[in-house]
Amino acid sequence: MKYDRILLKLSGEALMGEGSFGISPDMINLVAREIKTVHERNVQVALVIGAGNIFRGVAGAATGMDRSTADSMGMLATVINSLAVQDGLEREGIVTRVMSAITMRSVCEPYIRRRAVRHLEKGRVVICAAGTGNPYFTTDTAAVLRALEIEAKVIMKATRVDGVYDKDPEKYADAVRFDHLTYNQVLQENLRVMDASAISLAREEKLPILVFNMTEPGNIVRVASGEDMGTLITVD
Repeated sequence: MKYDRILLKLSGEALMGEGSFGISPDMINLVAREIKTVHERNVQVALVIGAGNIFRGVAGAATGMDRSTADSMGMLATVINSLAVQDGLEREGIVTRVMSAITMRSVCEPYIRRRAVRHLEKGRVVICAAGTGNPYFTTDTAAVLRALEIEAKVIMKATRVDGVYDKDPEKYADAVRFDHLTYNQVLQENLRVMDASAISLAREEKLPILVFNMTEPGNIVRVASGEDMGTLITVD
């Protein structure tokens, strides 16, 4: 394996499967099996999961809801998704810990950086829930922050397409895929990989981001082993 410790960023929408809302048991099982394949190769795995399948804070704020309240609801929704993925992983025999930035001891552990690293060293999968614990920050920013804190070698952003395109490939047949991008290109061309705060933080710390298609079985092992696929975002 090229990377011995990774942070996998999953969107909430990825858990919907073919549905338009909620959590698909089939997708939970697929995600769990894919993570198991790389975990069995001694790669330490942490996850950050979005909440777009349940509630998106920005959308709530756009309808007139207070942004802080809406973002708090979104953070709680990420805990729901995290518990669902934890259940799927543990049914595959993988010991998993959900660690939340918002304290809720009856359902998961509080996020403590040193404890998260220790879980990884003991071979457990760690799911970092509730974003950063603060409104106005997306789960993309939380993913970069947690990756830096646990010293992950790369952020692997799982999507429904095989990389970053100049426009939506699901809508435009002539969309062009990029094999490699710099952080500056992503920001200057307003490519919707992650929000600007997340990209800027990754650029500052030179943390690589690899965007790939997780719906195809075996892809997570391929990218973790260094196979040339998806879109790699680096400093140059």
